[in-house]
Amino acid sequence: MKNWKRSLKVMVLGVLCLALFTGCGNITESSGESGGSGKKDAKYKIATVVKLSNSAWFERMDAGVKRFADETGVDAYQIGPQKADAALQVQMIEDLIAQNVDAIVVVPFSPEALEPVLKKARDKGIVVISHEASNLKNIDYDIEAFDNSAYGAHLMDKLGELTKGEGEYATFVGNLTTKTHNEWIDAAVKLQKDKYPKMELVADRLESNDDQKTAYDNTRELLKKNPNLKGIQGSGMPDAAGAALAVEEMGLTGKVKIVGTSLVSVAGKYLESGSLDMISFWDPADAGYAANKLAYKILEGKEKELKDGFDAGAPGYDNLKLDGKTFYGEAWIDVTKENMDDYDF
Repeated sequence: MKNWKRSLKVMVLGVLCLALFTGCGNITESSGESGGSGKKDAKYKIATVVKLSNSAWFERMDAGVKRFADETGVDAYQIGPQKADAALQVQMIEDLIAQNVDAIVVVPFSPEALEPVLKKARDKGIVVISHEASNLKNIDYDIEAFDNSAYGAHLMDKLGELTKGEGEYATFVGNLTTKTHNEWIDAAVKLQKDKYPKMELVADRLESNDDQKTAYDNTRELLKKNPNLKGIQGSGMPDAAGAALAVEEMGLTGKVKIVGTSLVSVAGKYLESGSLDMISFWDPADAGYAANKLAYKILEGKEKELKDGFDAGAPGYDNLKLDGKTFYGEAWIDVTKENMDDYDF
């Protein structure tokens, strides 16, 4: 009996040890995904924290971060929450501070919510670079693909052209806290009032929460309430595609004109069908690369190079303009059915 009990104990301990070993293996693997690219001898560790991990936009940005890591040998990697939530971004940055990374690049869901934790990071000597957040204070620099007001006005100019400057229209934002989206819409509405006075804004800044289904649902509701709607301007990456699907399903293709920020991989089929008229974007891969390049220059003690005309090594970011702490590129791209095949992302 004693031998049997002893054998049973050995078996149980063996199973527990195996489970513990396997569990530890999973933890290590997970840490490798969120805690670095695995370059143990790298001189610096730069973490890019994005709004959302499971997004085509940020998957494309990750390609630029990886390209930067490959070219420089820096341990540069990207992480982001599974849902767009400022609190989750805060926790990720807290974890990075504890890991003592050298630099953090961040695309904030809510810039205001991140100010305290970014201050904590800078107080610890961590370099902080932001993107899509020119209002952040606790940063070294912010980098933008372009002047946000010019971009928003550009989209409205296209919508005004498509609607012949008349009729009701609506605007979407990914979230009311997203500074860039608000800047685009502010400039768009201003241009509409000045240049297209016969257009009427009937729904301002509908929130999609950066979710295509939400944009779709909101558009269906919008069209039911406003049957005379002639145009939609989207801001969040899924907005235009979600709106186009709703327009398509409701038999309004060609009657409701849609423009917005998106990617061909997300919105291409709607460009092809004609339910979406034009998308614009900046290549997130280039933005990720350029933001990491700014952080790297500071870490290398070469901040004097960061001035008007700085070349961050990516198209549209090769002649940056500096205004205060914000660098502006010239990186927007317009895509229609005619040229969509030129872009594979």
